[in-house]
Amino acid sequence: MKKRTDRKIAIAGTAAAAVLLPAVMVGLAQAGVGVPKGRSEASGNGKPIPSFGPATQPSAPGSASPTTSPKAPKLPNVPLNSNPFGTGGGSPSPTDPDSNTGSHGKKPHLPPGAGSGKYAKAPDGATITGVKKVASRIFDVTIASPALGAQVKTRVMVPKSWKSSTTKTWPVVYAYHGGNNNYTSWTKDSNIEQVVGPYNAMVVMPEGGWNGSYTNWYNGGKGGIPEWETFHIREVIPLMERNFHAGSVRAAIGLSSGGQGAITYAERHRIFKYAASYSGALNITAPGMPIILTSMNREAGTAIWGDPISARANWQAHDATVNVAKLKGVGVYVSSGNGQPGPHDKPDTPPHDAGRIGEQLAGTMNENFVAAAKRAGVPVTSHLYGPGMHNWKYWRVELQRSWPAIAKAIGAGRS
Repeated sequence: MKKRTDRKIAIAGTAAAAVLLPAVMVGLAQAGVGVPKGRSEASGNGKPIPSFGPATQPSAPGSASPTTSPKAPKLPNVPLNSNPFGTGGGSPSPTDPDSNTGSHGKKPHLPPGAGSGKYAKAPDGATITGVKKVASRIFDVTIASPALGAQVKTRVMVPKSWKSSTTKTWPVVYAYHGGNNNYTSWTKDSNIEQVVGPYNAMVVMPEGGWNGSYTNWYNGGKGGIPEWETFHIREVIPLMERNFHAGSVRAAIGLSSGGQGAITYAERHRIFKYAASYSGALNITAPGMPIILTSMNREAGTAIWGDPISARANWQAHDATVNVAKLKGVGVYVSSGNGQPGPHDKPDTPPHDAGRIGEQLAGTMNENFVAAAKRAGVPVTSHLYGPGMHNWKYWRVELQRSWPAIAKAIGAGRS
């Protein structure tokens, strides 16, 4: 859920706006004031997604309005430079597409030095330029991506029985990281090697950008770089299937903003058997949420989804709660806390702590999502566990808790 908000939150004077402006801005948006008529989704997302293997899901019904009165988040004063949706630490890499503002909005193109390569390419020309073995079963794959205009990495964990020369394929879990983190997060911060490692499943952990927006950026309506959704769906998946023996039976998991990515990708592209979100940003158009998200991320601002009012259709197209009806036939697991100190937190953590605020927002969005799913008749396994903050101590538990259902859905047994 860190999304673009994952970036650096700067809301000191914005906290007041988060309370006063939502009623005006979101009210206008919901009333349709200033909203262009006849605009569909985001620019650049209208093309059909190619099939990289047998279809795994039936066609989905159209989206439906999730609720007449979604809960609005309540936000205390947020200290300057705090980061409620941060999931890691450090700083973005010099080549991070989110931080490279000079490339934003440019037409997708292969980055310099991509070369011809020895690997099969993705349909748009994306290609693997390097593979480095970092552990006995873990590889770091460098991908030259037209969608990002840069070379970025994807970490791959293969099953014990995997061989590069085989013709066999394996079920795959695509794992999306949170904001202020990178493609190494799942092996660095989580217990995924211990949980999934014993099974005959592949895990693909692609770069998702420092802001973790999991969408093709709006960029004032012109689209263009960075196109994260295109990278993850049209480039990473075919490259894994054409070069690493990844199968067409897939699951998507993610935490924080990566949780939003997992659920919205499952809604927008019917190619996943199961989708799991841990503390995901699953209702970005909830009353008050757009102004909170855009305020927290000064660097990206409205570049990711556009202005919450004039680009309302684009925001809705990427809201997991608004599009929950499209999950019929897909296994779904969602979990989150409510921001109060839980069993893995210091009991005297102050209300303005970033981890408390982040999970408070996530908790509200997840409650809205679960309520909308129930109304839409979409079966969802939810674990809204109450006290708990926005950190890996909870997500490790949730990964282990959700894994049996994920493994069953994709046919991953112990190897």
